[in-house]
Amino acid sequence: MRILGLDYGDKTIGVAVSDDLGLYAHDLEIIRRRDEGELSKSIRRLAELAAEYKAAAIVLGFPKHMDNSEGERCQKTLEFKARLERSVKIPIYLWDERLTTVEANRHIAARGARKRNEIVDKVAAVFILQGYLDYIKKGGAYHEQ
Repeated sequence: MRILGLDYGDKTIGVAVSDDLGLYAHDLEIIRRRDEGELSKSIRRLAELAAEYKAAAIVLGFPKHMDNSEGERCQKTLEFKARLERSVKIPIYLWDERLTTVEANRHIAARGARKRNEIVDKVAAVFILQGYLDYIKKGGAYHEQ
């Protein structure tokens, strides 16, 4: 059972995928767009990836503020989720993504990667998905974070 992990942003969507056993997340790709108007193309690509990897679900990073409140980015993420749900017929779960970009940047820096801005979104998607997978491995039942 594979699961896709997404780090949704204004101009990019970082994509990660789990292994067949649902134990480990791996970076997959970054879907880039010049503006929000190109979102349909991004959604088509995500539907292709979900079919190609036979994904059972999608975990979508939900960017709450540190005080647990929801801002404009959360609203945009919910709108994106609704559009994506119309194109893929698998469950899409929201997952708290606070500090995943910070973790991703630290991870990239520790590895000495040079083009940090080019890969940070897919590394953040890995952290989002791995957080979800670890939670499930510990016996957690899914609920919206």
